[in-house]
Amino acid sequence: MSAVTRQLLRIATAGSVDDGKSTLIGRLLHDTDSLPLDHLEAVTDAEGVADLAALSDGLRAEREQGITIDVAYRFFSTAGRSYILADTPGHERYTRNMFTGASNAHVAILLVDARAGVLRQTRRHARIAKLLGIKHFVAAVNKIDLVDFDQDKFAVVERELRQLAGRLGNIEITVIPIAAKLGDNVVHASQHTPWYDGPTLLDYLESIELGAPHAEPSRLRLPVQWVSRPTADVRRRYTGRLAAGTLSVGDPVISLPAGTRSEVTALDTLDDDRTTGVAPLSVSIELADDIDVGRGDVLVSGADDADLPVLARELDATVCWFVDSPLRAGDRLALKQTSNSVRATVQELHSRLDPETLDELDQPVELTLNDIGTVTLRTSSVVIADPYAKNRDSGAFILIDETTNDTIGAGTIIEAREVKPGTHARSDIRWHPSALDRDHRWQATSQAGATIWLTGLPASGKSTIAVAVERALVESGRTAYLLDGDNLRHGLSDDLGFSPGDRTENIRRVGHLTRLLADAGVVALASLVSPLKSDRETARALNDAAGLPFIEVHVATSLAECEKRDPKGLYARARSGELKGLTGVDAPYEPPEDADLVLDTAGANTEDLAAQVIALLDKRSPRPSSS
Repeated sequence: MSAVTRQLLRIATAGSVDDGKSTLIGRLLHDTDSLPLDHLEAVTDAEGVADLAALSDGLRAEREQGITIDVAYRFFSTAGRSYILADTPGHERYTRNMFTGASNAHVAILLVDARAGVLRQTRRHARIAKLLGIKHFVAAVNKIDLVDFDQDKFAVVERELRQLAGRLGNIEITVIPIAAKLGDNVVHASQHTPWYDGPTLLDYLESIELGAPHAEPSRLRLPVQWVSRPTADVRRRYTGRLAAGTLSVGDPVISLPAGTRSEVTALDTLDDDRTTGVAPLSVSIELADDIDVGRGDVLVSGADDADLPVLARELDATVCWFVDSPLRAGDRLALKQTSNSVRATVQELHSRLDPETLDELDQPVELTLNDIGTVTLRTSSVVIADPYAKNRDSGAFILIDETTNDTIGAGTIIEAREVKPGTHARSDIRWHPSALDRDHRWQATSQAGATIWLTGLPASGKSTIAVAVERALVESGRTAYLLDGDNLRHGLSDDLGFSPGDRTENIRRVGHLTRLLADAGVVALASLVSPLKSDRETARALNDAAGLPFIEVHVATSLAECEKRDPKGLYARARSGELKGLTGVDAPYEPPEDADLVLDTAGANTEDLAAQVIALLDKRSPRPSSS
């Protein structure tokens, strides 16, 4: 007689501080006989009463050790089903833990204190659970014993919860009155709530029907985690966990991103009697052909009706940020999705979830600790991706700091796009220093190089000052060149748009160009709005690393004066709504906190301002005498 297959249900707990999550977890473990005896004895007093909340102390210790991004897991089982319960702290500071714990859960248990009702954190956790694709919601109205099992009080809280479910998109939610400390309606039905005829919490969990994710062969997704060849006489084996679909011997498959085709000739699972692999099982397969398949590749169906993923280079995604240092447009980090790791650049921040109102705030400057927002990421190589709504495995990723190797964020893919890169892939490249010594070059030409970076609002007078400085330097016999923002867009950066990420990339390119010019002995003048401090710091760091003078000039003309001038009509178009993202109007400008020189062009003489810039240049980079 074959054993009955046990289903695994993943649960995420949610709710505010002191709603009773620890006690509920302890009650589930206790009443399903899922606790080791020594653990139970350790929290039982002399009278034989167990402190259920203390049963989760071990979980907190695990979190202190950095287990699974601060989410701790507990396991319990019944006769027909196994459970993994993700314990996510309720404090607002640890919103990221809810995002992580709920990312692969089938059901969310919302804990609500019967005395307090629905709180802000209840709403936020419910919103995150909905965002992460959880389809089953159960609300446990806890501590019903502390309101004397009052039906009217329960009805009030139930009404609040159903209103919340409606605002989240009419999700189905089951509401159960419980007293976790006493065990009422958790595993066993309560005699204290004769007015309630619904299921206990465990009955509800047992009744949830689960199916394999996209159990059609045409939806196959098998990320390859390991390639092995035990002996020379054995063909290569490709091992991984099925993210979607089914796989059997004889099925045609395609290896992405290469696009090579083959056929499955052997399939092994942990169950010797199983001939078909079904997601989410782990499988090991052989292929008919010796095609090039490695870790990070994905095997998909080769059938004519196959549903294929996108070979994406650009991802619109929802991201939860885990660390104190902010995420900004232009940041570069590592992105790990299934078994594949690539580098990614933040192209644009689109919105941020307001933790107070749960509204979406458009065009944020940054995402900080526990923020959730939508972003666009550009990857260095192909990501074989599906929208998270279609596949929770191939549609999810984590972000990693390449310096520390710390996990700094997690995300879900909204849309994946194929983007044709404008440049060839780089490999085996290194910096080639000039064969001429810098001091020798500068002495021979009587010319010392430097970068003068002018930043300020549009129409502040940056370019006017830069032109005057360039003219004065050239007329005095020095080599200088003005890198005007508009001119650069005609050549060096003609492939870039005006998204925050593209603007950051433009400034990075200009920073490298000023470094090369300054090293050659040229005074490079960059006249750019460059609104973000982090971008200007990148340009300065490039010159500092090469030991070249870098002078930041803040042209601090007021917004009112800039709007009054408006030579290109930009402010008028922005105020009318015709132009979006103009710095100073609906896009931020971060003035330098410690500029080398601050100038205001309102009512000032341009030649006098230029003379101040040149005087500072002569001080920082005196002109060498010829040998």
